[in-house]
Amino acid sequence: MEKFVITDDTALAELKRRLLARSAPGGSPAAAARLESVRAIVEAVRTEGDAAVARFTEQFDGVRLAPERFELTREEIEAAESRVDPETLAALGRAMENIRDFHCRNLRQSWEQEYADGSVIGQRVGPVESAGVYVPGGKAFYPSSVLMNIVPARVAGVPEIIMVSPPSCDGDIHPGVAAAARMAGATRVFRVGGAQAVAALAFGTETIPAVCKITGPGNAYVTAAKALVRGAVEIDSEAGPSEVLVLADASTNPRFAAAELFAQAEHDEEAMCLLVADSEQTAAAVAAVVEAELPALRRAGIASRALDELGMLIVARSAAEAVDLANFIAPEHLSVQTRDPEATAAQIRNAGAVMVGPMTPVAVGDYIAGPNHVLPTMRRARFSSPLTAEDFRKVTSYIKYSEERLRAQGADLVRLAELEGLEAHARSVTARLEES
Repeated sequence: MEKFVITDDTALAELKRRLLARSAPGGSPAAAARLESVRAIVEAVRTEGDAAVARFTEQFDGVRLAPERFELTREEIEAAESRVDPETLAALGRAMENIRDFHCRNLRQSWEQEYADGSVIGQRVGPVESAGVYVPGGKAFYPSSVLMNIVPARVAGVPEIIMVSPPSCDGDIHPGVAAAARMAGATRVFRVGGAQAVAALAFGTETIPAVCKITGPGNAYVTAAKALVRGAVEIDSEAGPSEVLVLADASTNPRFAAAELFAQAEHDEEAMCLLVADSEQTAAAVAAVVEAELPALRRAGIASRALDELGMLIVARSAAEAVDLANFIAPEHLSVQTRDPEATAAQIRNAGAVMVGPMTPVAVGDYIAGPNHVLPTMRRARFSSPLTAEDFRKVTSYIKYSEERLRAQGADLVRLAELEGLEAHARSVTARLEES
């Protein structure tokens, strides 16, 4: 991991410049080429449907699937669930209940205001008609992502939830993923992934229905596909690789801090793992643990590359500067492991999820606490939020005017329309007043 010591304001400015470069949307030639290749995939699926999905599944996943094999049958899902041990199923069930309980707490309600003259204004809140959930596969399998996307959609009342996930080399999906889909309440499950699955959800094919909104994490190709189909459907976000920032001081247990860096680094080689400490001694203690324990990780190759290329040990000049940096970086996950973690956390404005204190590993948010692990990345926590049930709902305004209210506000309506030069708008008001 690179070590960066902030010695003065010039060094601080240089660090911020480098951090901004890391978080900038991909403008490299490689990123541009990737976008164009994904654009071709999306267009092929839009025009060719199932045939294109089958072709790209064979090309990218190495699995030959006829369209009639895209969807898992109820019998296949039940058979997959039977291969998951009961204790694991029970753990998934307990996590699901926590997630459901959390997301039930922040649902907006429809409302109306009726006036004495009979006029009514209000909002009608309801679910989108359908949602598509993307669950990654490949390097790892994520039953937790199944729960984190499908359960909020269920809480929101979405009637049709379509899940897609890449097939393994034997043409199936992981039993834990299938079991979680059944438990959470997916309407249909398809063994397709990649950009072709996103395009299928956006535009529909002969076998895969189009949806109103697509959520769920994926690799750079999936993210690019989501960006390209946005507008035809809504998406949750254009999420980047996983991120963690650990705030540390002399009180921090170096093993706990290193454990959080490892937990993000094992996701993939592009995970961003940062530690911000208020002394070189604390940073050195964490660095020593990272060096000693990294080789023992099962996914040491992936984690090592992430830490080498995107890991950084930052030494701030003060605890206040460390907090300011955390707010500037706006990380996906923020682990607060300082002497007074509650006081430190109270100063955080920008983070996807804040884990407070030494006994709160990021993993509790990833799996079981209840808040969603679909979080803003790439500094988007400055202006966006974690996925919630509200993201699967929409608002329709409701307006009913009486003649009395229209007459009372008619002159103002006409003036405002004329101010904008929209004569027909004004006439739509005066015509009613002249007839009544």
